[in-house]
Order: sequence, then structure tokens, then C-alpha cells
Amino acid sequence: MAATEPVYEVELSCAVNGEPVHVRVDTRESLLDLLRERLGVTGAKKGCDHGQCGACTVHLDGRRVVSCLTPAVQAAGADVTTVEGVAGPDGELHPLQQAFIDHDALQCGYCTPGQIMSGLACLAEGHAGDDDEVREYMSGNLCRCGAYAGIVAAVRAVAEQQGR
Repeated sequence: MAATEPVYEVELSCAVNGEPVHVRVDTRESLLDLLRERLGVTGAKKGCDHGQCGACTVHLDGRRVVSCLTPAVQAAGADVTTVEGVAGPDGELHPLQQAFIDHDALQCGYCTPGQIMSGLACLAEGHAGDDDEVREYMSGNLCRCGAYAGIVAAVRAVAEQQGR
């Protein structure tokens, strides 16, 4: 019996920011590389490429994931949301995006997309009750500039607007 060649490519169908995507992916390809390199969705950043900095945070079926460690094939049939997909249909900023501006929650901006996606998850998960809770549930997102006070203030401001 002849040895069969391993299969490294598969068809993938999912939605990225509400748009259907059908693409052939290498089973070893990360979701981050698929988004950035193949689909041109560059909001999620490649920071550490080890899942430690959070710059690549996206939502997979509403759950935050570090896309550098998430195999692209895991998105099969799923809804992937990146920072590009959180603004309103007419381009108006999401309240958290506006709060990041209002509370000076960014400096260089490199970590900002991942911070926003994690902040949205904190709000959706009900983990924005106080500053300490926001810090705890966003501890996987690093900011080299040290904009943490503004980030926490932005998440808390939106939580208060939403009555949480």
C-alpha cells in the first residue's frame, strides 16, 4: 500500500466583518496571517506572534481570541470580527472607539485594535464593573506606551453609558 501525501490545504468558508469569505488555506496558517496577508484586513497587529501581547485580538463567534495562535481553519463556519468591523454602517465610530479618543487611551496606536477588541469583550462578558475588573480581564493586552489609565477609563465610560 502506497503512503498517502498529507493534506495541508483545505477550503474555508467564514464571514469576516460580515462579509462572506471562501478561500483555500494551509492547515498550519494562523488566523492572523490569513486576515493580514491574504485578505488585507490589517487592523489586528502581529506583535509577539506568541499570544502574549494581545495586539492581534479579534472576535471569533463573539469570543475574543489571539489570532496569532488560532489556526485559520478554526474559523470555518464562524463569524470573525476585527476592529474594522466594529464601526457603524455609516462609518460612525463605535462608542468604545470614541471613548479611546476621548480618554486619550492611545499613544503610538499599535496595540489599540487589540485593546479595543478586548475592551468590547469585557463589556459583552460583563467584566467592566470597576477599574480592577477591567485591568484583570484585559491583562493579556500589553501597551508599551503605558496608556493603561486611559484604556481603563475608556472601557469604564462605555460600561457606565450602557448602565453596567
